[in-house]
Amino acid sequence: MSPRKEILLNAFTMNCVGHINHGLWTHPRDRSSDYKRLDYWTDLAETLERGLFDAMFIADIVGVYDVYRDSIDLTARESIQLPVNDPTLLVPAMAAVTKNLGFGVTVNTAVEHPYTFARRFSTLDHLTEGRIGWNIVTGYLDSAARGVGKSAMAEHDTRYDRADDYLDLLYKLWETSWEDGAVLNDKAGRLYADPAKIHEIRHEGPFYQSRGYHLSEPSPQRTPVLFQAGTSGRGQRFAARHAECIFISASDPAAARNVSAELRAAAVAAGRRADDIRILVGLSVVTGETDALAEEKLQEYLTYANPEAGLAHFAAGSGIDFSTYGLDDEITYGPTNAIQSTTAVARQKRLTRRQLLEQLRLGGRYPLIVGSGDTVAAEMQRWIEEGEIDGFNLTRTVVPESWVDFIRFVVPALQERGIYKTEPRGGTLRRHIFGEGDRLPARHAGLQPLRLQTGSAA
Repeated sequence: MSPRKEILLNAFTMNCVGHINHGLWTHPRDRSSDYKRLDYWTDLAETLERGLFDAMFIADIVGVYDVYRDSIDLTARESIQLPVNDPTLLVPAMAAVTKNLGFGVTVNTAVEHPYTFARRFSTLDHLTEGRIGWNIVTGYLDSAARGVGKSAMAEHDTRYDRADDYLDLLYKLWETSWEDGAVLNDKAGRLYADPAKIHEIRHEGPFYQSRGYHLSEPSPQRTPVLFQAGTSGRGQRFAARHAECIFISASDPAAARNVSAELRAAAVAAGRRADDIRILVGLSVVTGETDALAEEKLQEYLTYANPEAGLAHFAAGSGIDFSTYGLDDEITYGPTNAIQSTTAVARQKRLTRRQLLEQLRLGGRYPLIVGSGDTVAAEMQRWIEEGEIDGFNLTRTVVPESWVDFIRFVVPALQERGIYKTEPRGGTLRRHIFGEGDRLPARHAGLQPLRLQTGSAA
């Protein structure tokens, strides 16, 4: 891998107060409790655009974190992704004040029928002029299942089977219902769209059935850029077939390299190219003018962070109530129906509750880089080269300070190293990320003709 590779960089956030690094909402300079204000989001979008970020990656959950202590007590007190508002409604306002920033938005396949979902994301793709991406999640909270009238989540692999069917129907709607050239907008001829080029799709899948026309005319990308964050065995097979950008968790570059190699090999086995996917790692950064000042800032942040809140978040993702264990008790990391990859490292290292709390000292579990702009840039470059990844989802600590600091100190250092853009790439999000093409490449599963019949059951 070339050491001159330009990194992809997303700001990782959520339409809530506490996202990843918990407790820092109490810092006097933090604005995250303003998440209900539209200017909070438009100001943030303009800041990220100035910093040449590729996209804002907006996480989301449906449900609440109620595994730790079998309650929402700590979740509510520390605002651990509760309350949380709809992420999709933020996008048009932020798109209106930016020209190049992309938006990767998380929506759970378990809570909405693909027919109506397809229209919503086509609408967003139109309004952003092709800057929208979808982070596909299948859900992992029983509380979410109960909220939509189910007793519990479906089994882990079944959720991915359902998501495969979900995507198969979406591809039919986005890619085949309206032909290129269907829209004429001919006022003189009183012909807005040619009905001969608009097709009814029929889908009789194992989980979803649909017969009808896509409600939106073709958007700039048709299918939004597909993000995904599953690296379990079943999740990896799903990613190999569908994902264009894959978000992984890795404790160090060596771990990232192993996962990256597996994902790229799986993509090739699925008939794609290794470079058809972009791999992103979650990362936290605390930076300043010098290493000493950055360390001083970290120590200040640590006085506000809440490691136990981070543990409550981890409990929900792993399905394990860590409050039932003593600080040094051996923890049983057995199989659960939650996020299977979440506990992999903890299981391998046999981490105790005390060790987990130490890892979560900033309230979050992602790798942390502390130092001057050049120190941080050098470490990020090492991750890119040794980890064989393409970029990062940069978490927030104190908002918006953490991203403002990154843009002030780290971006120039990355640019000096030739690994970060010096001007906007422009165009649709897919073209922005891959350097070519607004649409899915022909080798992608979404364009395979045998699965995309119209007018007959598939």
